Amino acid sequence: MRRFKYRQFEILKFEILNFCDKRVQCQTRLSNAERSKNQINFEILIMNIILGSQSPRRQELLRGLDIDFVVRTIDGLEEHYPETLQGAEIPLFLARQKAAAFLPTLTDDDLLITADTIVWLDGCVYGKPTDADDARRMLRTLAGHTHEVITGVCLTSTQRQEAFSATTQVTFANLSDAEIDYYVAKYRPFDKAGSYGVQEWIGYIGVESIAGSFYNVMGLPVQRLYQKLKEFGIIRNF
Repeated sequence: MRRFKYRQFEILKFEILNFCDKRVQCQTRLSNAERSKNQINFEILIMNIILGSQSPRRQELLRGLDIDFVVRTIDGLEEHYPETLQGAEIPLFLARQKAAAFLPTLTDDDLLITADTIVWLDGCVYGKPTDADDARRMLRTLAGHTHEVITGVCLTSTQRQEAFSATTQVTFANLSDAEIDYYVAKYRPFDKAGSYGVQEWIGYIGVESIAGSFYNVMGLPVQRLYQKLKEFGIIRNF
């Protein structure tokens, strides 16, 4: 009798284990099929993407697109534009000017990304400050007003070039001289258009509202850039 019960137990145990194993296999097949169904076909169709900028912020933002790229810079590259240009025309001209300096070094497998950002208020350009006094002057002017941050982006290959711009409206609260002095002394925003970085302390305490791309204010409108890369034929997905 005991031998019979033991035999029944062994058969039941085998059937349970067999059932569980089949269920795991079925779930694994379903899981793999689901992963295959949801997998994004993200393909870069050109070998070398080059960011022609030494800006750490642009490098950080481009990395956020999950795109492999290299950074190239040209020392002593001067930035001049005709005084007749207005608003978005200025950063577009400068982005193309930067691209022209790199063009002789490009191969047929390269895509170059260049960009320039300005702050625009009441028909005046606020670029990078020359020194601390200039930075404080700019911030006093921007405080209590809404200005535009405009970035021009240029995509260049040996066969083709396209450029676009993005504009974001930024409203600053009134800032005291002490707040401006603190920010300039501690953060030294001498490499930033308009003398400020929206991702820094002054953005936390001074920016009341933003209309448009936040990342554009940092220096690169990455959502627009992603779309343009697809239109340019560099990225194919979905």
